Amino acid sequence: MDIFSILTLCGGLAFFLYGISTMSVGLEKMAGGKLEKILRKMTSNPFKSLLFGVGITSAIQSSSAVTVMLVGLVNSGIMKLSQAIGVIMGANIGTTVTAWLLSLAGLQGTSFVIRLFKPESFTPVLALIGIFLIMNARTNKNKNLGTILIGFAILMFGMEVMKNAMMPMADIPEFRNFLVLFSNPIFGVLTGTIVTAIIQSSSASVGILQALSMVGGMSFGTAIPIIMGQNMGACISAVISSIGVNTNAKRVAAVHVLFNVTGVIICLSAFEIGNMIFKFPFVSEIITPFGIAVVHTAFNVITTLMLFPFYKVLEKLAILLVPERKNQVKTDNILPDERLLLTPSFAISECSRRIVKMAETVMYNFIYSTKMLKNYRSRVAEEITNNETKIDTFEDKMSSYLIKLSGKELSEEDNNRISHLLLAIGDFERTGDHCTHILKIAEKLKTSEFKLTQNAVEELKTIVNAVSEIFTISLEAFKTDDIALAKEVEPLEAVIKKIIRTAKSHHIQRLKDGECNTEISFMFSDLLTDLRRIAAHSGNIATSVIQLYDSTLDKHEYNHRNKKEDIHFVSKYENYKKIYNIKRSDI
Repeated sequence: MDIFSILTLCGGLAFFLYGISTMSVGLEKMAGGKLEKILRKMTSNPFKSLLFGVGITSAIQSSSAVTVMLVGLVNSGIMKLSQAIGVIMGANIGTTVTAWLLSLAGLQGTSFVIRLFKPESFTPVLALIGIFLIMNARTNKNKNLGTILIGFAILMFGMEVMKNAMMPMADIPEFRNFLVLFSNPIFGVLTGTIVTAIIQSSSASVGILQALSMVGGMSFGTAIPIIMGQNMGACISAVISSIGVNTNAKRVAAVHVLFNVTGVIICLSAFEIGNMIFKFPFVSEIITPFGIAVVHTAFNVITTLMLFPFYKVLEKLAILLVPERKNQVKTDNILPDERLLLTPSFAISECSRRIVKMAETVMYNFIYSTKMLKNYRSRVAEEITNNETKIDTFEDKMSSYLIKLSGKELSEEDNNRISHLLLAIGDFERTGDHCTHILKIAEKLKTSEFKLTQNAVEELKTIVNAVSEIFTISLEAFKTDDIALAKEVEPLEAVIKKIIRTAKSHHIQRLKDGECNTEISFMFSDLLTDLRRIAAHSGNIATSVIQLYDSTLDKHEYNHRNKKEDIHFVSKYENYKKIYNIKRSDI
């Protein structure tokens, strides 16, 4: 084996790792926002958590990414440690799918059927289909499918290159002597652990082992400890990601290490003792890529079956290993955990959940700032002011987080969702600003010797009630992605515009009649402006909900269409007009 064979081997490894990464990205995009919805349903009990771990790891083909994601979810408070344990166990089973796909490279035979299933026969076709889909896809779904096919073709090509580069090693006596070293199980476990820890992917390290097995000369007895060590090495990603997180998140990494290390100790001990007693005949047989896939799956399934009934014991051990620190400084929990950026769909969902909480704070400020117009209280005013500071800080940090998230590999659905959140968070924040301005007017009214007329107060009550309803509807539509509810907002906004115009007209007449002075006039006018703008921001939020499911919708065209031809709009408009009506007789 010369320097050129080594260069070829490195190139094959590069193709292989890039193929796994590309396929993983495509699979995650295909899953899109469904992952988070499944998470909510599938972690209610340990068995469901186990199934979810199998499913999500099969989908994104990276147990390391799943474990890092779990650290982020627990650190953010989205998941509990007990929920994460089942997912960790399931992830170890889900990651075996790659090994089964790669085992196709080891097919032997010259018959038509066997040759048809060999990677060198079908991967060029998959690559061609993938390229065609990427170049001609009209939807991101087809483009993602193309990415998956290209990624699979690249990793299989890398596997073939590595195999061909290592073929000359089969005839080198030194190489055979080197393989003998791995017959020591401790050395085998350490080798598998170190290699996997370096490349931080058990799927990739198993694939490298499968390529090495095709050279020949590696026995089951040599491969089994290495495969077990690869599972231990997969823990490194979780350990690294647990740096700088809260105690519960650190315990996730501890559970992952405990699970894999315990599994290796029990299974390796049982295998070695059993072999000493019964002298298993298969131990000295040459292992194939298919055999590696079988061993890899068997080890993970057996470990899970053994330890799953003791998941509470694992949780208690993790708590003992990572005790609660005294005087622990609480971290800033405004934003979702940075680790969730590895799985954008989860990060987007968590951003949405936190924006809803921020919007509920804005709603609180609206309700109490308008109440202060009648009954001003200093303690409530201070609370509203503090809330506004928090809202401004949240909007600034969350916008930055969403922009960072938009730079990730995203599906079309996730891209639209981020745009939707960025628009909504701006409208919620500006609504908060108007609430603060209403509070300032309330402060002026408190100190002013003049008061609003009774007619002005009654008009203001009607408008505030209407604006309160439109804000409530738009918030609920945003929270639930309810298009039908979002379409309720536009007719109500039209009614609010109408009654505000009527109130302004009445106000001008009162000013002319000398019923109110200039100072009160400006305050009343400013209040109407604030309320009108809050209604407009609610309208923007509702429109963004509609656009979420119809990205081709032009907001300007939608708002300026002929609404008289829209039966739903006309019906709702008439209903709201009856509820919120300022009669001219009020003058």
